Amino acid sequence: MINKIVEGFSKLNKEEKINWLVDNYTNNPQTIKKILTQYWNEDSEIQKLHEEFSENTISNFYMPFGIAPNFLINGSIYAIPMVIEESSVVAAASKSAKFWLERGGFKTKILGNLKLGHVHFLYKGDKSKLNNWFSNYLKNILLIETEEITKNMRNRGGGITNIELLDKTNDLNDYFQIQVTFDTQDSMGANFINSCLEQMSRIIIEQIQRSEMFTQIEKESLQIVMSILSNYTPNCIARAEVSCKIEDLGDENGISSEDFAWKFEQAICIAEVDPFRAATHNKGIMNGVDSVVIATGNDFRAVEACVHTYASRTGKYKSLTHCYIENGKFHYWIDLPLAIGIVGGLTQLHPLVIASLQILGNPSAEKLMQIIAVAGLAQNFAAIRSLITSGIQKGHMKMHLLNILNQLGATEQEKQYLVNYFKDKTVSYHQVISEFNKLKKQ
Repeated sequence: MINKIVEGFSKLNKEEKINWLVDNYTNNPQTIKKILTQYWNEDSEIQKLHEEFSENTISNFYMPFGIAPNFLINGSIYAIPMVIEESSVVAAASKSAKFWLERGGFKTKILGNLKLGHVHFLYKGDKSKLNNWFSNYLKNILLIETEEITKNMRNRGGGITNIELLDKTNDLNDYFQIQVTFDTQDSMGANFINSCLEQMSRIIIEQIQRSEMFTQIEKESLQIVMSILSNYTPNCIARAEVSCKIEDLGDENGISSEDFAWKFEQAICIAEVDPFRAATHNKGIMNGVDSVVIATGNDFRAVEACVHTYASRTGKYKSLTHCYIENGKFHYWIDLPLAIGIVGGLTQLHPLVIASLQILGNPSAEKLMQIIAVAGLAQNFAAIRSLITSGIQKGHMKMHLLNILNQLGATEQEKQYLVNYFKDKTVSYHQVISEFNKLKKQ
């Protein structure tokens, strides 16, 4: 165990890091070293760029970069870049895009674009003093003292839109928040928000010490705990929706359009009342969402945290998509909270991110929010369509077939034969192995 402890790892060059790692943590150092080095980019400048995205980088982890074409969104056609390794996701999105292309396409809009951050602090003094001080003095001072930080954002039409004092003492003794609402325009805004909040923390401490409203004990009782943005953005929402006459849905695997619409609506209702189903339901939505978020250089961990919190906002975890049937018409939509950007971070550094944004027509942050919401809705439609008709495994396992054959070490000729063999059959792992072994014997 002691031999595996290293000092100054970050100061080693890339080759030295790899040598230490494979010698101490692998049974076949040369094989693992070859794997790590073969994924280096041949262009040294591109490789250097990748290494500077993170720390202690020793290689690159490649993900498939796919395209889902034929998305009709608000009258314009899009080809959506998707970065994901899961079989059938891009195919499912493409299938949904084609389905709705012939039925009016997707309609989208922004329901809100505001983000939140908080100064979390404890205070044991007179609440009325704190409220009066904040309303009549501190709120305005915080805006003035952050003007230098917010100047460029204000010039672009954004900035701080509101500051509130929140009493959270019912949740935790002596706990208060300064809640700040931000419009960050085309940036995700994390660094901007955090800079503003940390400046506010300093100002709060300085100003309370100068104030004559509070006793010395009250001044000393005010303790800043932390200042940080929230990844929960319930007021930064994109809506994507589709609708058509029920008869335009068409028959699906022997199910009439009326039965299809009814079963579809019931599937959504089940995900709205049962958290076990909702978790899988929403995971499928995030297959589409995350793949576009990653392709455009945004933070999929932040998006995931926000979306699942939003799905739980009523106190029970529920479906992100909704459906109803009225007057012979099928209505289906998603409201998705998304804090994303098209400037900052990797958006202007990673070559494939730059390419993705160009493919999408260099959208604004709000336009990108709408495209991502569409990807989530399309993915959910494809999943439910399969679940209520042929079942999820038929299409998914056909897409997974090549993964199984690659695991088995099949030759190109064997792959071609088995793909053709399973064209009209249900794929299962057991059946693929059985047919593969038969082929080998032949």
